[in-house]
This record gives sequence, structure tokens and C-alpha cells, in this order.
Amino acid sequence: MNYVAQRLVRVRSFGLLPSCIALVWLLFAAPAAKSADDPAVAITPRVKTSDKDPKPVELRSDRIRVDTTLVQINVTVTDPLNRFVTGLEKEHFKLFEDKIEQKILDFSSEDAPLSIGLVFDTSGSMGPKLQKSRQAAVQFFKTANAEDEFFLIEFNDRPELVVPFTADTGEIQNRLEFAQSKGKTALLDGVYMAMNQMKKARNPRKAILIISDGGDNNSRYTESEIKNAVREADVQIYGIGIFEPIGARGRTPEEQMGPGLLSEVAELTGGRSYNVENLNELADIAAKIGIELRNQYVLYYSSTNQTRDGKYRHVNVKLVQPRGLPPLKAFFRLGYYAPSQ
Repeated sequence: MNYVAQRLVRVRSFGLLPSCIALVWLLFAAPAAKSADDPAVAITPRVKTSDKDPKPVELRSDRIRVDTTLVQINVTVTDPLNRFVTGLEKEHFKLFEDKIEQKILDFSSEDAPLSIGLVFDTSGSMGPKLQKSRQAAVQFFKTANAEDEFFLIEFNDRPELVVPFTADTGEIQNRLEFAQSKGKTALLDGVYMAMNQMKKARNPRKAILIISDGGDNNSRYTESEIKNAVREADVQIYGIGIFEPIGARGRTPEEQMGPGLLSEVAELTGGRSYNVENLNELADIAAKIGIELRNQYVLYYSSTNQTRDGKYRHVNVKLVQPRGLPPLKAFFRLGYYAPSQ
């Protein structure tokens, strides 16, 4: 096999023609010489789950604040074109807690089962956006694996658990068809209810997807209370915000605060928030979030700080840049609460 064939990397991307992707990748990945210890790194989504459980049971912590020193951190890695990077190894990651480097005890890059909650906005302003939002949910569910489980919470004046945990995504899609828009927006209450429902999850990896068109204007829980709650829970939050363009005449104060609210809550958990102005983009973004959840690395470590003080520990993940790849970026949860006495 010649050198060029050895350096080929399979690439998939959203929103770019394959020919353009190949050209950009060849421009980035043409080092002068190949190192014998270079890993085989790819930029491609993994959609199918493995038949075998990739991690020993004892390494699967079902929440971050537990009576153990083992900490689990999920990491998504992307390139400058926002494509997911797979094929990295443990040596490509450095992990820090409160600025002190930690030893990564175990490492996984397999697609493990997920427990996912869909928090769906049915407030009055969602009327003309409901159909596209339903289609986005359908695309998201297409990335599901057989061992995944899901629940559905709809919210307007108040949140309601419409479908408890189920492996049948069709049941959730059918219920969404009957959703009607009315009332105000109790977004924070919807997130709080989802966090409580997630306590019943059977899978160690957990995520919440929020689809909403505005900020909160009717919740009992405050933004501060929700941020504290998501810091304590080992749940990644993703948001799709369907917002009016900045400066639009009909943009309410709540909608102006909406992008910032979703972004802050998501980033605390290692998730991400996407702002959408064109409804036709909804389905592609939802599918992209689903595939991102299938392309995460999981790092496990035992903190060198054994003090059981219940305090918040800040986490940082740095990448060791592989040769032949453009600059990479890591997304991860920003911390966790230590065990308490």
C-alpha cells in the first residue's frame, strides 16, 4: 500500500459536499513524514452500538455525586469544521481537577446505551413552529439504538410527563402529533422535572434534549436553582432554540434571554445549544445532536483530592494534538460535586 493510501481518512460532514470535505481534509492532513506511533484517527460518526458492553459494570457510575472516588467525564471532540473526531486514544487526553492533573484510569470510545429525555415546548408562541419541531424529534430518534430509552415532557404554563421511560420512540412521536400550542413558557420547570425523571434511568449515560422557542416566563424554579441542579446531576443537556432574529419586532424580553439561558445550562453539563432562525434547519441539527451523543469519549479517574467535603470540583480536559490533524476542540462537563460525609 502506498503512502497516500495509508493516510486516507474516511470523513462525513453536515451541510458540505463530499468533494469539498475531501479537499479540505487533504489540505489539513498532509504531513511531511509519517511517524510510526501516529494513531489511526478518523472524523466520522459512529451510529451503531456494539453488541458487547464496552465497560465493566463497576466503572459505570450512574451519577456524578456518589459515594465513590470514581469520576466519569464524557468528551466530544470536533475539528475546525465542527466534524466529530473519532479514533483518538487515552494518550491524546489530559484531565485536570481544580488545575491539578489527574491520572486517567480507564478510557472508552464505544457507543454505550443512552437514557434520553425530550423536553418539548408547547407554549402559545410555538404554534407555527410545532410541525417542524416534531420533524426534528423524528430525525433525532432515527439515531437511537436498540438499548436506548426515552421519555417525553411537554411544557407550556407547566410541565407534564406525557410519556415515561420507554424504548418505543414511535409512542413518543405519536404523542407529539397531538401536541397543541397554548399558554406561557415554564422552561425551567420542564428541565427540573426532566432531572427528577432521569433518576429512574437504567443507563449510566444520560442526556436531555430541549426544543423551545424562547426563554422562561412562568416557572416556579429560578435560573440559579436549575444551574445548581444540573451541576449535581450527571446528565448532558442539549438545546435547540428556535428564536426570532435579533432585532426582530416581535422578539419578547424572554426570547432575548432565551439563547443565553439555554447555552449556559447546556455548557455546564458538557452539552451544547444551537440557535435556529431557519425552521428548515431544525431536523439536521437534531440529527447532528443525536450523532454527537454516539461519538463521545468517556474518561474515568479517581480524584487525588480525597476530602469528602461535598464541594464543587472544576474539571478541565486538554487534548494532545495528533499529528496530521487540524486543531481539535473538546467539549465536556465543567465539574462535579465531591462526595460528602
